Amino acid sequence: MAQQKAIAGFSKWSADEKLNWLKDTFGLPEPLVRDLQSHRHQDPDMQEMYEEFSENTVSNFFIPFGLAPNFLVNGKWYVVPMAIEESSVVAAASHAAKFWSAHGGFTAVVDDPVKVGQVHFIWTGAKAFIADLFSRTREALVAAMEPVTASMKKRGGGIKAIRLVDKTGEMENYYQLHVDFRTAEAMGANFINTVLEALAGKWKALVQEEAAAKNATGTLEINMAILSNYTPESLVKVSVETGVSALGIFDPDLSGKEFAEKFVRAVEIARADPYRAVTHNKGIFNGMDGVVIATGNDFRAVEACGHAYAARDGQYRGLSSASLHDDIFRFELEVPMSVGTVGGLTSGHPLARATLKILQEPTAAELMMIIGAAGLANNFSAVRSLITSGIQKGHMKMHLTNILRQLGATDAQKQAAVAYFMDKTVSYADVRKFISG
Repeated sequence: MAQQKAIAGFSKWSADEKLNWLKDTFGLPEPLVRDLQSHRHQDPDMQEMYEEFSENTVSNFFIPFGLAPNFLVNGKWYVVPMAIEESSVVAAASHAAKFWSAHGGFTAVVDDPVKVGQVHFIWTGAKAFIADLFSRTREALVAAMEPVTASMKKRGGGIKAIRLVDKTGEMENYYQLHVDFRTAEAMGANFINTVLEALAGKWKALVQEEAAAKNATGTLEINMAILSNYTPESLVKVSVETGVSALGIFDPDLSGKEFAEKFVRAVEIARADPYRAVTHNKGIFNGMDGVVIATGNDFRAVEACGHAYAARDGQYRGLSSASLHDDIFRFELEVPMSVGTVGGLTSGHPLARATLKILQEPTAAELMMIIGAAGLANNFSAVRSLITSGIQKGHMKMHLTNILRQLGATDAQKQAAVAYFMDKTVSYADVRKFISG
């Protein structure tokens, strides 16, 4: 059976009523219903809090919350929480962090953490009219936003710059007010959108007043006012560096210099080929997303921004780069992002608060550096595996536990399987054969 018609008032039903409807409509078996019920928080107040984060909540979807120790970033030690379900990501980050901690650690810097917002509008009149009006009223526009920006300005944020952008070459009569913001330790989405909506109203009023006063022809229509998740100026740059002799531990068949040369070529392939670049960057975001989610930040915004930056020259490329000069191996990542350490889910989710505490209450810029370091660490581990033993050997060993659980293995079978596959490549078919045999 399936849904046969539109549902009225679904959002007003209780969680139990929604579950009963799911059970009756889709034939959910009792064990699945009990699973959904058991994933609710035992504390009703906590469950109510989680339900306020989203809509039509019937349960909670758990993701493992793990720790990657031994991150040395700019001389400071971190244990990095990661919320991620993919096998081997936390282990890969931990292994890379431990290795690089013995070789100077991660060096990280953040460029100006500028956030971007835009007022998109249509103006059907003369270009000169709108350009002249903006140049004369730019400062007045910013000053008019003072009631909205005053609190943020006290924390060191506010409007950094505003400019008129003529986009009529791309779309008829289309213009933008492009606004750069600083939002201190907050990601600042709500602040930015509030300012933009107020700015849009003020700009429209100014244009109408000026057009009436000068008897100018043309109409202005505000299409939308919204922040952009693309923040190419808000860059974090993370790097590691060591002599090639230190790299000789990774493969008995490769010298340290041979390993470095092969590694550099692999990274250059990701810069040259979009098919490889997508998977290469996915490995970077494995590490970054885990930290972003654990801190209650928006991993979708961070990913969208990073992928746009990867294609900024017209071709999608790997976000990291590697070099070898005078037997010095260097590996680095440059990626834009917008994250915060106050406000939103970072303050509202108890595990996000715990994460920030474990990270020693970083500033937003420090958090960017930690996130970038996690991305570079995972990228290093992934490329290292690809050019040596192959990705599946380590990944599938981490996945062995999941396979055994899926196959319903007993404790004795699990112990035997772990011992048996210690020196063998793991595959689902081989594990099933071992268990059944």
